[in-house]
Amino acid sequence: MGKTNGVLLQQPLSPVRGRFEALRRPPSKPHRHLGAVPYAAALATFVLHAVANAQYGFFRDELYFIVCGRHPALGYVDQPSLVPLLAALSQDFGTSLFALRLIPAICGALSVLVACFLTAELGGGRFAQLVCGLVVMLSPEMLQLSQRLSPDAVELWTWPLLALLVYRISRGGDRRLWLAVGLVGALAAWSKYSVAFLGVALLIGIALTPARRMLKDGWFAAGLALAFALVSPNVAWQASHGWPMITLLRNDYDQFLVRNPPFVVQQLLIMHPVLSIEWLVGLAWLMRKAQMRFLGYAYVALIAMMALLDAKPYYPSAVYPMLIAAGAVPIESWARRALGRRVAIVAVIVLLALPAIPFVLPVLPMQRYLAYQRGMARIFHVQFHVMNVKTSETPIEYYADMTGWPQMERTVAAVYDALPATDRAQAAILTRNFGEASALDVFGAADHLPPALSGNNNYWVWGTRGFSGNVLIDVNGDINVDRARFRDVRLATIFRNPYAMPYENNLPILVCRGIKTPLADLWPQLRNYSYAFRSM
Repeated sequence: MGKTNGVLLQQPLSPVRGRFEALRRPPSKPHRHLGAVPYAAALATFVLHAVANAQYGFFRDELYFIVCGRHPALGYVDQPSLVPLLAALSQDFGTSLFALRLIPAICGALSVLVACFLTAELGGGRFAQLVCGLVVMLSPEMLQLSQRLSPDAVELWTWPLLALLVYRISRGGDRRLWLAVGLVGALAAWSKYSVAFLGVALLIGIALTPARRMLKDGWFAAGLALAFALVSPNVAWQASHGWPMITLLRNDYDQFLVRNPPFVVQQLLIMHPVLSIEWLVGLAWLMRKAQMRFLGYAYVALIAMMALLDAKPYYPSAVYPMLIAAGAVPIESWARRALGRRVAIVAVIVLLALPAIPFVLPVLPMQRYLAYQRGMARIFHVQFHVMNVKTSETPIEYYADMTGWPQMERTVAAVYDALPATDRAQAAILTRNFGEASALDVFGAADHLPPALSGNNNYWVWGTRGFSGNVLIDVNGDINVDRARFRDVRLATIFRNPYAMPYENNLPILVCRGIKTPLADLWPQLRNYSYAFRSM
């Protein structure tokens, strides 16, 4: 600023300083106004899942989350603490699948709401928000992740919220929003560690564009410090237990490699081969817009990192609401003056989504679902299968893991009740994996079963619970292994569940007596940090 003859003159800003000052200006208003559409779409999403969510039964992971949450800790072998604590809280008034799945239903609704907000921030009007809401709500992977409780459900709304906040800052929003970014990032990290990949991807995207000047802001450093401070207790827990999550990932690396089809192709498949056109349009549109390009680069970086690490195909799923939000804006522009196009777009989205719904939402009774699965197999000339078992009478893995858990518990309870009183007083129950153990713990309280034991994941951390193992009910045990460890082994019964995963069907339930080596001494050998449920 200068002063000449009493007149205040403004000196021209340098290009660098001018762009920096632009980052400090108050945010410009969104190009379009928010109306009722985002809220209506979010409500519709919640109602859809609340109506459909209590079919079949608990997924194995959901049972495990409940049990972990009943053992509050700053961390667990295979996950942070947020989802287990929410799962346990949902069961405070009794075992309820409906109550548990209200959590992912809320997360799905929030995902739709945040995505619609992002569409408005990017310049989309009411029709763009409608398109965004429908595609986020009805894309198969979004439906699935909003249906059952998992860490991915929390990511569904935290990831697009992070994109919204960062984009808002890039447009000149209040720089203190970096604190909100740190808070949301930490919340996502307490649900699932994979948000670190999104964080790195966003940093790469920002660094490749003029928006990189945001990274020199002290508020960015403050937000980053806040995120690290909030997640440090969980990091400390992992460190104090020898980084079990890293051990698990190493153990499972060869088990879950995804080589065919390629990772990028699988992204199209899980999001729907045709509906994926919408988010692909969004990616292309972001790449064309200089101020938004960092979001497109972030997606490319995220997919590249996960593909190189052979991640599971659904790991980056929570990034798609961001791209869907972007794709709705040019679609609205294309259909702006053509009512017929708008009607056709909405109809196509809904009609394309309908055939996939029974595969991701349990809206049909099991027998009707199996008939539907057989019919779709004939139409599309595909063979649905569970692992290496190809049969028209076996549901896909997603549903197979929701069947039979209460029946398995009752079978084990019958074996336990048949033991002499002196044996029951000291009997322990050992299982192969956390799914079996969790089912016994969740449903077994009514039958007064002792806490289940397992060497799988966090069950191994909880140890032998003081049991000697001298009398042991081995669920899904190996009779040859048990004969080497016990003086007396007999087959009590076999549990059968034709809908289950192959390793959960025809389960031998063994009663073992006279352990040769105390269970506490055997325990280190039973550790299995893995999602591959091999025999122990």
